[in-house]
Amino acid sequence: MSFLKKTAAACLTLVCVFCMAGNTAWAHLNKTILFVPHDNRPISFKQTADNIRDLGYEVLTPPEELLGNREKPQGNPEGLADWVVANAKKADAAVISADSMVYGSLVASRKHDLSVETAQQRVNNFSRIHAANPNLKLYVFASIMRTPQTSEASGSEDASYYAKYGTDIARYTALTDKKAQDGLNRAERRQMKEYEANIPPEALQDWLGRRNTNFTTNKKLIELAKKGDITYLALGCDDNAKYSQTNMERRELDAFAASLGSLRYQSVAGIDEIGFVLLTRCVNNMQGDIPFVSVHYADGTGADTIPAYSNEPIKNSIKTHIKMAGGLPVTSDKRADLVFMVNTNFDGTTGAANDLNNTYTPNENVTAFVQKVDKAVNEGKKVGVGDITFGNGADNSLMISLYNAKLLDKLNAYSGWNTPTNSTGYALAMGMCSNYTDREGILKMLEVRYLDDWLYQANIRQIVANRLNSMPGEGDYGNTKTRTVPAQELATKLLREKIAQYGLADFAGQEYVKDAQIQFPWERMFEADIVFPAEETDIQVGQKEN
Repeated sequence: MSFLKKTAAACLTLVCVFCMAGNTAWAHLNKTILFVPHDNRPISFKQTADNIRDLGYEVLTPPEELLGNREKPQGNPEGLADWVVANAKKADAAVISADSMVYGSLVASRKHDLSVETAQQRVNNFSRIHAANPNLKLYVFASIMRTPQTSEASGSEDASYYAKYGTDIARYTALTDKKAQDGLNRAERRQMKEYEANIPPEALQDWLGRRNTNFTTNKKLIELAKKGDITYLALGCDDNAKYSQTNMERRELDAFAASLGSLRYQSVAGIDEIGFVLLTRCVNNMQGDIPFVSVHYADGTGADTIPAYSNEPIKNSIKTHIKMAGGLPVTSDKRADLVFMVNTNFDGTTGAANDLNNTYTPNENVTAFVQKVDKAVNEGKKVGVGDITFGNGADNSLMISLYNAKLLDKLNAYSGWNTPTNSTGYALAMGMCSNYTDREGILKMLEVRYLDDWLYQANIRQIVANRLNSMPGEGDYGNTKTRTVPAQELATKLLREKIAQYGLADFAGQEYVKDAQIQFPWERMFEADIVFPAEETDIQVGQKEN
């Protein structure tokens, strides 16, 4: 460990000693982490927990029936709270979704009908957890309610009226935020009145009322962090914009939490990745390490890219994610434990992975970016890649270029799975975790992302969606219904063909990958579970034991 790193670690240790006086030294603990995700989607739950388990940690997870799912997003918050309290003494640290504990899931946090009083009572369960094990380091993450920018972007994950009035609501509240930040001109004031007139008062009142419950809940979480019941609090903003109700609330919450400092509280653009980011923070703290991370961007707009679904330049989100995961941003690759490379469009735009322009032909920007990756790898650096040229899937031209350069099995981290900030946060966490495993362990994490983000999301998803109507039964992209099984079978067939085409099962210790399957546990094609049959028995046994 370098002198600089030793000094940083010593400083962080002193801070932790003063903040957590009386706690058992982590060096003597049993490396057990309790984890409650914000729903049961594969990447939120199983994939994230398995990444940590594969580092040698015991990860306690609740029975899946207590978590929110697509059919029952409200989950079982009361039963979940009782399970956490009962298991708190078994763990050294806990990473817990407040959305699950209060509303039942991330989706339920956007659609619930809870009163402020009920939400506050459920927040108080974090005090119960602290009382059950005062030595438990409690890391909590919660969402600041999102603001989809259009009715279509909402899908079915917001109140039903958002499908009709969502675009007007988003634009109206964007002008409300702009008025607070910069003021409005005459045309904008007129537009604001027009939007308000188009939105039924009861819909706007319901939406803002639900947001108020969410906002009050987050303030209560901040109060518990100030009290010391919560060790560290992270608030995430999904589906956000420069001017939006979400952005307005984030500023107010940040101001309310200012006295906590960045060692106790941070907010960031994104939410789905934060479970993995905070688990990585646990691991780094248990290891007594502060990973140094240097960051490089593709040419063009690069660091100043404001990606889709975000309100800030990607450089800001990445800097926050590094700190949130327990790392430290550095400017020198020589001192870096991870060199993080971010693939962005030259003009700073973010496309969609299912766009027709997501081709396998690299442009000059991608070619130059891959050359940078190749140089860093050949210099012996540990390299991670955040792929955000497109949202909801990989950049095909990047992946084929990495494949042709024989770099796929030499990276330490990769992600391109969902929103850009989801992808960079997840890849950063993976890159830091790679410090604590061997090459086969790193490849195991990478394989899931290659199969999901690249082969499925950017390619197979569109092929299967186009063939759904020819399958027996009924169902569509958003709800596969009785077409789920044939859709899974076709997706699996195509996946195995591509695994063979790119030799992904030929990497060291990765023979099992050839038998990978795709499943749609939420019966929609937006996300998939990558299942390896050889590991199914072990996974099921582990879940039963918990």
